[in-house]
Amino acid sequence: MDVTIFGCDLDEAALFRERAPFFGITPVITAEAPSAETSHLALGSRCISVGHKSPISHQDLSTLSALGVRYISTRSIGLDHIDVAFANSLGITVEPVAYSPHGVADFTMMLMLMAVRQTKAALLRSEAGDYRLAPTRGRELRDLTVGVVGTGRIGSAVIDRLRGFGSRIVAHDHTTTATADFVPLDQLLRLSDIVTLHTPLDATTHHLIDRDALNRMKTGAYLINTSRGALIDTGALTAALESGRLAGAALDVVEGELGVFYTDQRHQKAEVTALRRLSRLPNVVITPHTAYYTDHALTDTVVNGLINCVRFEKGLQHD
Repeated sequence: MDVTIFGCDLDEAALFRERAPFFGITPVITAEAPSAETSHLALGSRCISVGHKSPISHQDLSTLSALGVRYISTRSIGLDHIDVAFANSLGITVEPVAYSPHGVADFTMMLMLMAVRQTKAALLRSEAGDYRLAPTRGRELRDLTVGVVGTGRIGSAVIDRLRGFGSRIVAHDHTTTATADFVPLDQLLRLSDIVTLHTPLDATTHHLIDRDALNRMKTGAYLINTSRGALIDTGALTAALESGRLAGAALDVVEGELGVFYTDQRHQKAEVTALRRLSRLPNVVITPHTAYYTDHALTDTVVNGLINCVRFEKGLQHD
């Protein structure tokens, strides 16, 4: 069985070549995302694998369907880079891939600690040779209430870690699968010293944290996002940070990251974009959508993506 692997990094490619034969799969590998120039590589593959770094347009989906593609396994938990309903209308099934939640949960904890201990400002001072202490002291997680929005596999793993720090934990989700004190979102925002986002991005969660939500948060609270950038209204967040209403934010994902994250922007013109305006704030930590980026997650993603394709061909349902 041929499976075309689009948007493949070098380490991903090596692992696909190593593992695919165990599943009876011959991988056709390209570093490019599906496009008018590359979609022909899917000819002969009913199943393809795609990354999360580039959106797949309606035109590309139509081309893939015409080439005989009937299944897309995306190497991500989120599906916001693919119009799943449109793909389904073309006879293409789209499914995410499961990977260890622990890398993202660990990274989330790191961002929380960086935010409440004012790490970015301390590093900037140290790099400039200023080794004085900050005028305000950091805070300890055991003294804080942390609100976890979204309690799937990653949110639940974050909750497990927070217990070790002794934090009070409140949570919000449509289902109460994790052991936590579940409250309505408005109440979570009012109670929390830190709000951390782990909910999927869809039409109902776009700008979940908007100006009104930010105004309901505690003065001096922190916002953490390792899910999807568009969960937050970037303009409203920037205003809340610049005004001092929020004490800080730590963001692994940001609105407008597409085409910027995963590229070298050092020599680009210093255009004052929303992302650049945020990144200039001393109380904002921004990382380039890297929370998932571990060796363990890579193995999970490759192997489970191959399993997805085999299950589809055998007519089995995705777990």
